[in-house]
Amino acid sequence: MKQTMNTLRILIADDHEVVREGLRAIVENEPAWEVCGTASTGREAVERAKELKPDIAVLDMTMPELSGLEAVRQIKRALPLTELLVFSAHRSEDMVAQVFDAGAKSYICKADAGKHLVAAIRSLAEHKPFFTPEVSEILFAKFLAADGARKNGTAEQKLTTREREIVRLLAEGRSNKETAGLLGISVRTSETHRASLMRKLAVDSLPALVRYAIRNHIIEA
Repeated sequence: MKQTMNTLRILIADDHEVVREGLRAIVENEPAWEVCGTASTGREAVERAKELKPDIAVLDMTMPELSGLEAVRQIKRALPLTELLVFSAHRSEDMVAQVFDAGAKSYICKADAGKHLVAAIRSLAEHKPFFTPEVSEILFAKFLAADGARKNGTAEQKLTTREREIVRLLAEGRSNKETAGLLGISVRTSETHRASLMRKLAVDSLPALVRYAIRNHIIEA
């Protein structure tokens, strides 16, 4: 991990200024840590990361212009040595799994950020993952469920991380244009993904897609 004068350089991205400043205060209270930049949208987070090349990027899951999940993917592709920490108000198994699949090494529930942020950053500075007790329980429960499904021969066809993200956005009522903007893809590609998902999931309407998303904990009822 590239550092300047042994200083750990950290990028913070959240669409609320009060959250950004709160995280900055926590980070800069630690010796030899500095906030090298901030961002208020997912797209800006990607641009600032490419410009500043931080050691660690701390990203909110829900941001305008580009989702935090897609920002994680794009930053990881461009900067494989930058470690990524995601914090979110969501606690679903699928959301946690998607974050780690996208390339992040730590996921912190937003309400616990003040309690776990410093420990998570210290771990990521050594390229080690960090799991809060709650996230560890979520991951373990998901592992047990998947293992049980394999043993019983009932494992359902899996959606990819990208497909799950598209299902979530569509189930939340996002248009093809909005989905395209949040994921950084063309409207035509968004439309193609939507049609493909409808066929794959054997659903023929948006309400049916919403029911699928709720049943599989992709969104909350």
